[in-house]
Formats: sequence, structure tokens, C-alpha cells
Amino acid sequence: MARNEYAPKKKSRNGNRSDHGRPERGEKRQRPAREHVEREGVQEVVDFVFGRHAVVEALQTPDRVNRVFIQEGTSGRDAAKVIELAREKGIQVQTVPKTKIEDLVGNAVHQGLVASIAAYEYADLEDVFKKAEEKGEDPFIVILDGVEDPHNLGSILRTADATGVHGIIIPKRRSASLTATVAKASTGAIEHVPVVRVTNLTQTIEQLKARGIWVFGTDMNGTDYRKWNTSGPLAIVMGNEGKGVSRIVKESVDEMVTIPMVGHVQSLNASVASALMMYEVFRNRWL
Repeated sequence: MARNEYAPKKKSRNGNRSDHGRPERGEKRQRPAREHVEREGVQEVVDFVFGRHAVVEALQTPDRVNRVFIQEGTSGRDAAKVIELAREKGIQVQTVPKTKIEDLVGNAVHQGLVASIAAYEYADLEDVFKKAEEKGEDPFIVILDGVEDPHNLGSILRTADATGVHGIIIPKRRSASLTATVAKASTGAIEHVPVVRVTNLTQTIEQLKARGIWVFGTDMNGTDYRKWNTSGPLAIVMGNEGKGVSRIVKESVDEMVTIPMVGHVQSLNASVASALMMYEVFRNRWL
């Protein structure tokens, strides 16, 4: 294989949002390697996931896994479990030297376990609504505006899975994409939370609103997030810790909420702020 150094419902009451008390509207080589492989005459981009949790979760969808690599000398229950799962699913396991592992994923923390997989696929918006409908729940969506750190995206995915989020929406520009680093940070949640990548966030927000979704933005000026109305279909827009939610996106949301702070720092890490918001919805809906 030739190395490639670049990475080429439940619908609410007929969509009437006023039913919920709301107004009605009309790294230096830390980056994992990618490869091009030939499959039936078609070039396919493959990626790598690494670490026990990410590899085990990837093996739950074996159609996407091409091969598992285990570093020489790696032993213990983690390695044994990965080998057993891979063999059960008919996936080749290859023991390789440390230099090969480093060639695949650089200096990432890999625990001696790497899987070569088809690059992560993005979901469609309909997949998000379908997931909510299958669960018999009002849609709960997180929109990320400018979250570019892959570790933040992975952490947000992990919390989203824990709090029952039906899907995450990210823009094609100014955003981390679904990579092995994100998969590692998500500890496998990337396999369970649909991620939709869109060209225009504001247009997507308008589409959500047309389908009865109440869209909240986050800002320093807004309703205390502990007092907001989380009933019914909703989406939360989270910005990055530097610039927050962009002006044009702020103009598209229905309502702004804020996380009160008393210290000298005026912003939280994106994954921390997102976790607070997601758990508040979770608390109000399910606890």
C-alpha cells in the first residue's frame, strides 16, 4: 500500500413549536496516516483507529474493518479480546513491529492496537430524525459551529452518546472531521452517534426550524441554561472557546442561553460547555 500524506420522532404535534410554550413562527504527525487501497478497481480511502476502545467498537461493524494490527509484545486481556473479536468476524490479524505501528498512527497513544478501516461515513439529516423516531423521542440535536480540535469533537461525541443526543451537525469548513483521532477521543461513541456534515449551517438551521425544531444558541448574554425550556424537539448550537457562535448563526437561532461564570475566564473549553448543555437536557428529560 502506498502512504498518502494528506487526507484528501417523533415529530412534535404537526411541527407546531408553540406547543412547548414558545412563540409560533411562520499536530506534528500526530495526525493518523491514510492510505489509498485498490478494491475491485476502485480506489478507496482508508483510515486507522487505535486504542482498545476504538478498535473494539470498530469491530462491531466488521464490514468497515480491513485488518487489525497488533504490536509485537502486546499482551493481556485487551489484546486477547481484540484478537478473539477479529477472528470471530473473519478479519485478518497481523502482528507487526513498533515501527510499523508508528508509521500508521505516528506518536498517538495506541496501546499497541490499530485497525485499518474504511473512512468514516457521514450521516444524512434524515438519519437523525429516524433515530429519534425509532426511540419514540423528540429530536435532540447538537450543532457545532467552528469546533476544529479533533479531541474536542471526540469528547463531544462521547458525551452525546451518554446523554441521548440523536445526532451532531458540523459544517464542511472550519470544523474537525471524522478521523481516527476523533474516534480515539470518543472511545467508540463515533460508531453510535450520527454526524451530519453540511455546507451551510444557517440553511440547515432553517430546515430544522421548518420541521418543528426549536434552536438554541449559546452566548454570554442569554437565559441561564438551568432555566431554559428543554421540552420538545430542540437543537443546541455550540461554538468554539475562542470566538463562540458566529454572528450569522446567532441571527438564525430562536433563543440564546448562557452558562453563568464568576471567575476571570470568560469562556469554557468547547467540550466542557457542550457537556454542561447536553447533561442539562438529559437531566430535564430523563431524571
